[in-house]
Amino acid sequence: MTMMFEVEDLAVASPATVSRCGMVYVEPASLGLEPYFVSWLNTLPPKVEANPRIRDILKNLGDKLLEIGCYFVRKEVPEPVKTVDNNLIQSLFRIVDCYLADYIETEIKKVPPEKIDELLTMIPQLFLFAFIWSIGTTTTLPGRQKFDKWLRDKLPALKIDFPAEGLVYDYLYDRNTKTWTSWLETIREF
Repeated sequence: MTMMFEVEDLAVASPATVSRCGMVYVEPASLGLEPYFVSWLNTLPPKVEANPRIRDILKNLGDKLLEIGCYFVRKEVPEPVKTVDNNLIQSLFRIVDCYLADYIETEIKKVPPEKIDELLTMIPQLFLFAFIWSIGTTTTLPGRQKFDKWLRDKLPALKIDFPAEGLVYDYLYDRNTKTWTSWLETIREF
């Protein structure tokens, strides 16, 4: 019989318990973010996965932003409610997955190749939006201002155009117009 279970820590386990159960405990901090990220990349919808350039762009952005973004949040900005890195990137994955849901084929919905090509042009912006609203969102207003400056310093290397006014939190990426739009512009006039 093989039995697998996961515990938060082994603070109250004796060495005998650990050896009899055959447990190997690895702290999440020791694991790093790479296994989570690679595991998520392996769950991309088949039509998206079929275009290796999309996976390459996501991998490149993740490699450039995830570790240093989480490190920045841990060391430089206050967090009123403490989080853990793997939870923050899990939030990022969920936001990106919401955008990728449109590219999952069903019996009645087919995804044409031109729609995948269109996604290819938007994927850096969608990833950045998810990054802002997952990794950078657990802080206070002064922390958001620091995060904004830190992220804007990274944007030229990522080759992502972003509006210069306001904070990065003031914008969403509009997939219809393929532009960054102020949240205030999304509110209809009363």
